[in-house]
Amino acid sequence: MFHPRAILPQLESELETEQIIVVTGMRQVGKTTLLKYLFAQVKTDNKVFLDFENPLHRKLFEEENYDNIWNNLAEFGINKREKAFVFIDEIQNLPSASRAIKYLYDHNSVKFFLTGSSSFYLKNLFSESLAGRKLIYELYPLTFAEFLVFKGVRREEIPRFKQKAAQKNKIRYERLIKYFLEYCRYGGFPRVVLEGNNLRKKQILEEIFKSYFEHDVKTLADFRNLAQLRDLILLLVTRIGSKLGVSKLASELKVSRETVYSYLSFLEKTYFIQLLSQFSQSRDRRAAGSKKVYFCDTGLANVLGQISQGQQLENSVFQSLRPYYQLSYFQRSSKEIDFIVEGKIGLEVKQSASARDIYHLQQRSQSLDLQEAYLISQNWSDRPEVILALDL
Repeated sequence: MFHPRAILPQLESELETEQIIVVTGMRQVGKTTLLKYLFAQVKTDNKVFLDFENPLHRKLFEEENYDNIWNNLAEFGINKREKAFVFIDEIQNLPSASRAIKYLYDHNSVKFFLTGSSSFYLKNLFSESLAGRKLIYELYPLTFAEFLVFKGVRREEIPRFKQKAAQKNKIRYERLIKYFLEYCRYGGFPRVVLEGNNLRKKQILEEIFKSYFEHDVKTLADFRNLAQLRDLILLLVTRIGSKLGVSKLASELKVSRETVYSYLSFLEKTYFIQLLSQFSQSRDRRAAGSKKVYFCDTGLANVLGQISQGQQLENSVFQSLRPYYQLSYFQRSSKEIDFIVEGKIGLEVKQSASARDIYHLQQRSQSLDLQEAYLISQNWSDRPEVILALDL
């Protein structure tokens, strides 16, 4: 059964455009499923789906003379005299393919849809070879809204933060809270969400981490000591939602600060973590400040280490906001705001809403000239300044 993702309407609209479309993201987030669905929507028979994990499919693009690729594709029924649609899954398995794709795109009427599992690889390669020809879409583990779709649970979608705060519903809360707690525990990888057995969920998450380490880390990274990278990941789990002290991390790992920075860059560019910058009206100050760390998926973080309920909640809120908004955070001495959305809206995440927390959030938001501010609560509250986490 196909479960639609929020990004699907955008990708469907790209079937009619000329650009090369690249869907990238971490392994196991559903890129192949989306690509196969889009392939089925193409009305012409002049189309082909290739999987570059298959060495025979890679061989089609391993020609020194790129014009010969058309002869290879003819074996799949592709006619170069009319518009062709070429779908390639796991493009990162053949680095040289980008040059061939550029040549075919420039000299023929062909529409490419590509998927790849590493931003680290794809952005470096495609920024040079396919400049001006491509659009990149990033796919993440499920948001909570998508999680409910995969569970077959209906929920009224409320678009704006102000409406989410005003339209809270106790019956909806009681109906959805068990799903939200499952989301906080096991995350949003599609296979995990669709698995009914909790032990199997953990096993799948462990398999996803193993696959990431065996494929992305070992094939893309040029690090001498992979054990140090593994140890850094385990240290980062306990720091979810916190500012990173690079010097302290370097000291604990017994490596240089430069090494820690290179590890963090790799983890971020392969979608394993995301680092949030501090909010400031000054772009230079925002870039220079310490960053907060979040994991790509709360379920994955839970199988890698012990994280508190507060960290599970904050990382889960982050997962639901990340695909749609530019996020930053504010912290000055003991004063903080967990997320600042598009530089305009302050969101503070708490297990339960208290009048004191709401007051402090409003004071800090006003001092930053933010337009709106809401406390995101896991537990029920009917206060007008509160948005329920399960309504995100």
